[in-house]
Amino acid sequence: MRTIVKGMIAAGMLFSTTLHAQEKKKVALQYGAHQFGKRTDEAMEHWRSDRFGQFIHWGLYAIPGGVWNGKTYNYAAEFLKSSAKVPTATWDSLMYQFNPTQFDAKAWAKMAKQMGAKYMTITTKHHEGFCLWPSSYTSFNVGNTPYKKDILKQLVEAYNAEGIDVHFYYSVLDWHHPDWRYDIKNADDSIAFRRYLDFAYNQLKELATNYPTVKCFWFDGTWDNSIKKNGWWTWEVEKMLKQVRPGVIVNSRLRADDFGARHKDSNGDLMGDYESGYERRLPDPVKDIQVTNWDWEACMTIPENQWGYHREWNLSYTKTPLELVEMIVHTTSMGGNFLLNFGPQGNGVIRKEEQAIASTIGDWMKVNSEVIYNCDYAGWKKQDWGYFTKNKATGKVYMVVFNVPISGILKVQAPDDKTRISKTYLLTNSSQQLAIKETTKNQFNIYLPAQSFKEPFVIVLETTENGKGGKQYQDAKT
Repeated sequence: MRTIVKGMIAAGMLFSTTLHAQEKKKVALQYGAHQFGKRTDEAMEHWRSDRFGQFIHWGLYAIPGGVWNGKTYNYAAEFLKSSAKVPTATWDSLMYQFNPTQFDAKAWAKMAKQMGAKYMTITTKHHEGFCLWPSSYTSFNVGNTPYKKDILKQLVEAYNAEGIDVHFYYSVLDWHHPDWRYDIKNADDSIAFRRYLDFAYNQLKELATNYPTVKCFWFDGTWDNSIKKNGWWTWEVEKMLKQVRPGVIVNSRLRADDFGARHKDSNGDLMGDYESGYERRLPDPVKDIQVTNWDWEACMTIPENQWGYHREWNLSYTKTPLELVEMIVHTTSMGGNFLLNFGPQGNGVIRKEEQAIASTIGDWMKVNSEVIYNCDYAGWKKQDWGYFTKNKATGKVYMVVFNVPISGILKVQAPDDKTRISKTYLLTNSSQQLAIKETTKNQFNIYLPAQSFKEPFVIVLETTENGKGGKQYQDAKT
């Protein structure tokens, strides 16, 4: 019997060792991830501390605004060419109507500053192929419109003057370019697409060279088989951008590996400097906390289905300012950045509804921004009343309260036996301490003052790390 048991144990150990070896074995990749873990250089730390940015989708699609030949199309306005089946030549002729005489880069920048955005990402070229700068590699650009002036130059100067970094969105997918291919099915496709890849490479080098203060490249339109089959090119582009502009940041949407895996390579390692797969959704604040293993950013629309300007503001559900504030906090509490989109009109004006939303968010940020900037995952258990964030420099822990219990009692669970809550107070009134009571092992009640809270508010937790809490409480025996 002992012999049988020993044999079973030995077999089990061999199986475990073999399984562990299989789990550790990785596929050899030439174009997969080339860095592991979070970047710790100054440029990346700066990006990480910003937490909140403004996204702007602007192009020729802002002129029709989701309406073609009198018909309103419910789908995203920036996809109107596809939705309405507009011939390329007809769509491209919109370039001769592009004359945003009311565009004021300084006004846009001031709105972003008031909202609390630390960076802005602008669509230099969306899927339609139209360029907001006078590119040397195509005539399909703003320099050949009635407007003529360089949009990017104005935006970079205006936003930088307000202390806001500028990031460049670039769509690799290009409906205008004759050499773009959705897939590579034969030799002719391969030759044509190689010409396109050279074109895109040159444009990206042009952007990195001509606008030296750009801090990040945000890629899109890389989901088609044509790009998946050319992972080498995505790696070459990332290397080139970082050589031309040292410290520049590149999102995960650019990359594909040797086998066509995107965002994360075939070994599960993140490609690029941060994950940008969270589009119009956020990770679950309890189940998905592992996303803090690498940097990430969520991008969000205000009307549910629209990035670019659509004439019909209420075509789909429109998020309220406080919903968006909660999304900013939610994202920060999990160690991510939040990028909120705006779609200016064809004349260059940001619609009044979006301006009002930005203003309301800004009013909240003016009072509470210290719970966002330079903050991260706090390590405290998520509670129904809201979210925790923690300042990376000061170590302060914040409770951002969105749902006030009828009891007026906020329950808090310390992360361990050593962490004790020594003091709590409202961020807006540090002199008014809130009552705290330990109720069971590592768990506390915080008692709110008898007052009405009309918007999300913040409680500051001061803690000590030398406690020996919970010893008077007996663990339940079941």
